[in-house]
Amino acid sequence: MELTTWIAYFIAVVIVCVSPGPGALSSMSAGMKYGFRVGMWNLLGLQIAILINVVMVWAGIGALLVASTTAFEVIKYGGALYLIWLGIQKFREPPVSFEEIAARTKFEDTSRWGLVKQGMLVNLTNPKGILFLVAVLPQFINPALPTAPQYAIMGVTMVVVDVIVMIGYTGLASRVLRLLRDPNHIRWTNRGLGSLFVAAGGALALFKR
Repeated sequence: MELTTWIAYFIAVVIVCVSPGPGALSSMSAGMKYGFRVGMWNLLGLQIAILINVVMVWAGIGALLVASTTAFEVIKYGGALYLIWLGIQKFREPPVSFEEIAARTKFEDTSRWGLVKQGMLVNLTNPKGILFLVAVLPQFINPALPTAPQYAIMGVTMVVVDVIVMIGYTGLASRVLRLLRDPNHIRWTNRGLGSLFVAAGGALALFKR
């Protein structure tokens, strides 16, 4: 892959990753509830899903999913319902201070795998992300060269950029929760984030190719 091609791809990835979406909401939710360190498990799930999606595009599975109206609709509505469910859960979450959460958040008490699964499901059920990869990645591929290394470079690039961006979202959310002391403020912050999840789910349900 030529440097100029990679730079063009890098710019496109930065724009997409910085734009707030389900991944950012998931990172903020994890950061607010568990803090920065534990919230990184959600980040791991998001990146695993990105790599899975890149592999699917490389193998041609992503194109088949987009071409199949039924498969695309299943992913779209499944993702929308999952985001709405996350929003309802966040909306109903009791107002708990960061200190209380940190005090009871032990390795044996906290479901790290649950956070990883949440991150994976958020990105795997986002048809916008799959559609972006199917539409964009092949444009940067040189068919005269082996495709696997090129897809590997693009996948790693997207993961690195997304990790940096999501670390920012997670860290920002955990810092916000540290500053909140009034239960009413915490409650309305949870409801605000929950409403954003529901809105993202509704927007996804209305999304058309």
